[in-house]
Amino acid sequence: MEDGDRSETEEGDMARLLAAVGRDASMEAFEVVFRNYAPRIRSYMMRLVRDPQMAEELMQETMMTVWRKAALFDAEKGNVSAWIFTIARNLRTDSFRRTRRADFDPNDPAFVPDPEQPADAAFEAREAEARLHEAMKGLPAEQRDLLHLAFFEEVSHSEIASRLALPLGTVKSRIRLAFGKLRSALGERP
Repeated sequence: MEDGDRSETEEGDMARLLAAVGRDASMEAFEVVFRNYAPRIRSYMMRLVRDPQMAEELMQETMMTVWRKAALFDAEKGNVSAWIFTIARNLRTDSFRRTRRADFDPNDPAFVPDPEQPADAAFEAREAEARLHEAMKGLPAEQRDLLHLAFFEEVSHSEIASRLALPLGTVKSRIRLAFGKLRSALGERP
């Protein structure tokens, strides 16, 4: 018997055994399926998780799922190996998601929102913002556009020069001039 014939026969045997597990809850059939697939699932899990205990747990969970869901297997839709390894892969994915959620610490400073600003500070900030917008309206359009590109769109000075076909020195001096005008309009010292 050639290897191809043997694997097809084994696959057919496994499909019949799995059908017996699903139909009759046959422990004998499940033992054969378990002995055939458990070591392969364990190896597969070891490659994925690199933790022997976790690989063992995932293999056990996979084989328990095979036992519980054997009646759902349909040989017309695929082979036993693909069905069992799909269960294993899905359980590994679920396990990974659970551990990621468990690692999440809602008190981690990166996830804790900044405290709300006191009302007086928020009012002062809005007032300063309104003064800045009003002062920017008084700038020539070319200077206002340069400030917008540099500080609101965060475009580098050299990129601005390239986009507007201006020398870099001109871009820098116009931005400096715009700052000087803003300081004057806002009543700040240079």
